[in-house]
Amino acid sequence: MGPGDEERVIEAGHLFDNLPRPDAVSKFLADPNHHLLIAYSHGAPVGFVSGVEVTHPDKGTELFLYELAVDEGHRHHGVGTALVIRLSELAREQGCYGMWVLADDDNAAAAATYRKAGGDVESQPLMFSWTFDHQK
Repeated sequence: MGPGDEERVIEAGHLFDNLPRPDAVSKFLADPNHHLLIAYSHGAPVGFVSGVEVTHPDKGTELFLYELAVDEGHRHHGVGTALVIRLSELAREQGCYGMWVLADDDNAAAAATYRKAGGDVESQPLMFSWTFDHQK
């Protein structure tokens, strides 16, 4: 997806944790370092994966797999794995040296998908987060 695909993202809203916000969709799609792939079955959106390129002065650019979702009725059919594989191919095409994702220890489905797509468990990290009162 890219600029001009806002309606397609909105149509896939049921796949997201919350309904997509039009302003956020436009901002995301306008940034060439943000990537969103949507899988379709018979013209209907059934899954998506998003990623963000992150560049650091001493490391170069890698891709953070931000979120993966597959409609419940289309799980266990390879949709998630195909999306992750395509995102990793896109990361290579963009010149990224790697791709990474965090998954909860108890999320067996995510772990299985990432393994099938060629990912390796690197560590068992702690995740710290900061929540701010406002969104831009």
